[in-house]
Amino acid sequence: MRFSKMLIPTLKESPADAEVVSHKLMLRGGYIRKLASGIYSYLPLGLAAIRKVEKIVQEEMNLAGAQELLLPMVQPSDLWKESGRWQKYGAELLRFTDRHDRESCLGPTHEEVITDLVRKNLHSYRDLPINLYQIQTKFRDEIRPRFGLMRGREFIMKDGYSFDATESGAEETYEKMNVAYHKIFSRCGLKFRAVDADSGTIGGSFSHEFMVLADTGEDTIVTCRNCSYAANMEKAQAAISPSDNAEMKDLEKIETPGKRKVVAVCDFLNITPDKLVKTLIYIVDGTPVAVLLRGDHEVQEVKLQNLLNADEIRLADDKEVFDATGVPTGYLGPAGLGIKKVADQEVGQMRNFAIGANEKNYHMLNANLERDFEIDAIGDIRTVTEQDLCPKCAGPLELTKGIEVGHIFKLGTSYSESLKATFLDSQGEEKYFIMGCYGIGVSRIVAAAIEQNHDKDGMIFPMPIAPFQVMILNLSTKDEDITHAAEALYQKCLDNGIEAIIDDRDERPGIKFKDADLIGIPLRVNVGKNFSKDGQVEIKIRSTGETLSFSADDAPEKIKKLVEEALHIDNL
Repeated sequence: MRFSKMLIPTLKESPADAEVVSHKLMLRGGYIRKLASGIYSYLPLGLAAIRKVEKIVQEEMNLAGAQELLLPMVQPSDLWKESGRWQKYGAELLRFTDRHDRESCLGPTHEEVITDLVRKNLHSYRDLPINLYQIQTKFRDEIRPRFGLMRGREFIMKDGYSFDATESGAEETYEKMNVAYHKIFSRCGLKFRAVDADSGTIGGSFSHEFMVLADTGEDTIVTCRNCSYAANMEKAQAAISPSDNAEMKDLEKIETPGKRKVVAVCDFLNITPDKLVKTLIYIVDGTPVAVLLRGDHEVQEVKLQNLLNADEIRLADDKEVFDATGVPTGYLGPAGLGIKKVADQEVGQMRNFAIGANEKNYHMLNANLERDFEIDAIGDIRTVTEQDLCPKCAGPLELTKGIEVGHIFKLGTSYSESLKATFLDSQGEEKYFIMGCYGIGVSRIVAAAIEQNHDKDGMIFPMPIAPFQVMILNLSTKDEDITHAAEALYQKCLDNGIEAIIDDRDERPGIKFKDADLIGIPLRVNVGKNFSKDGQVEIKIRSTGETLSFSADDAPEKIKKLVEEALHIDNL
């Protein structure tokens, strides 16, 4: 391919609305262009990188026994109402009506559609297991699309769905996908971790996220420094504190004038925050619920929502708190509070702690759960911190940033039951399909790779997903010998099966160098003054900055060897 003939509209400056590195560089490098909020056109370089990812995904999915198909993007509301997700999915589901007033949506995911397809076409255990996938454009009406391809409204995704007859079969399929995903992200040249995750709106009982490690990631992941434990913040746990077996003291009411915040109350009472239980009011599916946790802990709302099996939760405002309890914010306590109460499991380990007295300007000392109040539910509902210890080995935990690029779910029978998708087992009995779901953000992988691989000059693409493997720079298009040598090297690369682009523009060398670094092609070959002087060409390795000199005759084999070595390393 020739640079002079390609659509590569590079920019000197980053657009004002570009926030993260990948967004800035993909715009500057001519990989994408914005059409509307969260909606982008993929230009030739961007599409070439995406196609590389798609090819890796297809190869590994096919090797794992999955079959590719393509499902409609427009989905009828009837299916979503059958599954119960038409309202539950929320505002991200773009709903519309056609000319016949039939409700539909643009597919953000395809559980309903694939389950409908299978229930109509597979009827016997002999048809199972089956694993089906597609690579397709999705649409989710994000409330705040941002970061370019990292969180757009329209994006390219691989979504796959498995159907098994038995739990053991479903476990085996899940593990096959787990292995395939590790191979996919390794082949893409990414540094990543698989972490325990919450299943969110997809549902199901068990899931793992695949997180690319990057300082600019939106998500926080929790890992143990001593063992393999890893989870996202919505699922992360910590070792439970040992029970405090101190003798119970008498409950004591203390005046705390104007002391409403945890720090102020603890300073006034001369205690540490881990000796106080704070009471927060959440609105849970429209009903106020008191949430209890240690003074130095914070609520993890996804955990709370899961514990309560709620569709929607939010922190109550001051007026809602007073309306529900008759107590101003800052003085709430669980004793005598006449609404549902839930507590974090750490509260169950405590003795003789401080609580609000349910009276303005007063708190209570020496409260105890088993003596002074009762709760309706208890569980892990708090956010893990770096001060916590690993729940598996009690080693130190570490919080790092990550970008979610894949998610695998063990769905069980949640969709097959709601959509009445059944098969006949070997005994002729009707059973529900046991399902799994497996997603990969194809376009997001390209952005994540840039977040993980860049410098001040531009992108540094891993060889397996770079739009081209080699860029040849003709540094003097008016010099016949240099031009002939550059063209011959370009043709030899193509003959050797190397994906090459030649910069044949009539531009200054400095401009060509800057553009080559910006768009991040792994190898750059300079054909210029050194060739005129001694027949040498320079090969620059983008990832290390190392420059090697070879004769024009030897360069093609060296380029081929460097490409093959990079592909081998990235695929390990």
